[in-house]
Amino acid sequence: MFDRPKSEERTILVDGDYGKDDASLSELRELARSAGAVPVAQVTGKRASPDPRFYIGKGKVEELQQAVLDQEAGLVIFNQALSPSQERNLEKELNVRVLDRTGLILDIFAQRAQSFEGKLQVELAQLKHLSTRLVRGWTHLERQKGGIGLRGPGETQLETDKRLIGKRIIQIQKRLERVDKQRGQGRRARRRAEIPVVGLVGYTNAGKSTLINALTGAGVYAANQLFATLDPTLKRFGLGSGLDVVLADTVGFVRDLPHELVAAFKSTLQETVEADLLLHVVDASDERMEETMAEVDRVIVEIGAEEVPQILVLNKIDRVEGALPHIEYDEMGRPIKIWISAETGEGLSLVREVLLDFFGGGLIRRRLHLTPLEGDVRAGLYRHAKVLRDEPDEEGGWWMDIEGTRDVLGFIEGRPDHDGALQATHDSSERRG
Repeated sequence: MFDRPKSEERTILVDGDYGKDDASLSELRELARSAGAVPVAQVTGKRASPDPRFYIGKGKVEELQQAVLDQEAGLVIFNQALSPSQERNLEKELNVRVLDRTGLILDIFAQRAQSFEGKLQVELAQLKHLSTRLVRGWTHLERQKGGIGLRGPGETQLETDKRLIGKRIIQIQKRLERVDKQRGQGRRARRRAEIPVVGLVGYTNAGKSTLINALTGAGVYAANQLFATLDPTLKRFGLGSGLDVVLADTVGFVRDLPHELVAAFKSTLQETVEADLLLHVVDASDERMEETMAEVDRVIVEIGAEEVPQILVLNKIDRVEGALPHIEYDEMGRPIKIWISAETGEGLSLVREVLLDFFGGGLIRRRLHLTPLEGDVRAGLYRHAKVLRDEPDEEGGWWMDIEGTRDVLGFIEGRPDHDGALQATHDSSERRG
């Protein structure tokens, strides 16, 4: 769909959004590398407002021309969104391909999407972006004259292309609607089974995929690069004592994430909206941690998930001097931050502990007596609780020491067909904290 950066293509980076720190340009450099480009130089400047023709001023265009010649670059990437006319004017002046930040991110997504749904979502975002830039490909066919009978082929071709793109967008949207219905069925099934969903959100390269792999062995591809994974992963995670949750890993966020992508990935991000809890994974070693957290929160608000409870997971503490795995609590005694390293495994047990406390309300140990007629209850205890001891009695029944959540034990003890046969002879009411 786009002219992708060729492997190891020499690239000039341009930042025309004056007044910002170097962090934005540093991130653009990482994005370019993720796309396969090799940044060899950068051009920045200072201007009160963007130039309508080139975004940067004429003098900076000349400086950029010289940099392209000196570095033998074949690609120029802007850190801001350019209008179609600005891209076209710059390409004419520089005689090389010009890509803006939105196009670059879309290109990375196109390279990384693996699933059928992911590819459809990326293509939808690409088509919406491309539909505003069709004129670039047909400047040689533009109409030279007006009037009846003098309609040029350029306008006809543009209309044809727009119509074809419009049809393809409708087709993709219908396919994604079907996929969304399937996802909705899965969500309803999990709700019926009362399986909580925990959404993993965070800035790209914060370590979400590494965390879900460490917790569940999901085998999600993880690498030290931006947008290493795009396709959503849903994985069941056993907390112990019969309590399971579903971990939902979604696409990582980035500053100025193109609106086309947020819209295209709406069905995927719906897992985040309907989650019971969000684990906001943060790179604790990132100097821009507060800024990236704010950017993630902005997208969470944009997709309508701001009401979902959220706990921070400060990852990569192995890169922070003196940092140790621990849990931070608020004044009400509720966990708000978990310090871990998914890479080394430090603190992973704390994640399980917090989830168990959040969803299970702690664990209860009990000694129960089951009659010979309650074999189904005994089987249910093995499925939904942790059996610590199971001893038969002389009458064919069982004495069982079990550990489970209040909800599980309350449901089993409250079943009307027991006729009081379940006797709770010991309640230690141990709450893990």
